[in-house]
Amino acid sequence: MQIPSLSRSLHPMRGIACTLGGIVLLTASDAAIKWSTAMLPFGEALFVRMLFVLIPIAIIVWWRGAAVSLRIVSVRNLALRALFGTGSTFLVVASLSLLPIGQVLTLVFVTPVLVTALAPLLLKERVGWHRWFAVLCGFAGVVIMLQPDAGSFRYAALLPLAAALLASLRDIVTRRISSRESSLAILAFSILGLILASLATVPFGWREVSVGEIAIAGGSGLLFGLAHYLLIEGYRLAEASLVAPFRYTNLLWAPLMGYLFFGEIPGVALLVGAPLIAASGLYIVWRERSVKRPSA
Repeated sequence: MQIPSLSRSLHPMRGIACTLGGIVLLTASDAAIKWSTAMLPFGEALFVRMLFVLIPIAIIVWWRGAAVSLRIVSVRNLALRALFGTGSTFLVVASLSLLPIGQVLTLVFVTPVLVTALAPLLLKERVGWHRWFAVLCGFAGVVIMLQPDAGSFRYAALLPLAAALLASLRDIVTRRISSRESSLAILAFSILGLILASLATVPFGWREVSVGEIAIAGGSGLLFGLAHYLLIEGYRLAEASLVAPFRYTNLLWAPLMGYLFFGEIPGVALLVGAPLIAASGLYIVWRERSVKRPSA
């Protein structure tokens, strides 16, 4: 299925800037929620985070002076995106509570590889041998990072892979609806889904939180809201094939923040597997762009 073209209203440099800024903020948000889950029950930390996400949304609506930007065109489409996004976020946060941040965010970046592998089924798209080779390279990077034959294999490492699968479905829906739904409507509906889902974890044991714990989880939420707004705007302002490579700057920020805040030193598996995953994803983006250019 063809993704709606936004080429007539594109602003490439602004789209790239939004994507770069969004990735930095999103990585910082993930670092903060990883810290928060070490102190609070998983669902409670996520609930506080998502409540604070509403603050930047309210500020943006006030700043623009346009509450109409929250107008919804299709509840069904937004609910579908919220479902995939909620599942992906839950799995990412669960992964961050169990694994090094660099490993989690690198494995999540297998998303474009999964999208390509699923394209013949989901998008009825023909995938040539160039992209299939890139898919195999990406999966090779995943295997290296998982170390399935090593005694250090942890089943928790499968969680970010499941998150990547749901994120790929979320991104496909986002690209289909971004020409009809506003960035704020997409974000607000998704946040509502996450708030309701995190509330469902109350029976599993919540406790009273301190001011410091609220500050960390809430700060994560502020960063999360601003990050996702910028990323959605990046897709709106520039073609996906242009901004997608800049999302891979996360593979530099994640190990750096892991080292600075958690003392996590990247292992050989990460140093070898991450470049393979990044290279395969970037090649897929380049190949898709070069294939589409002659027919444009």
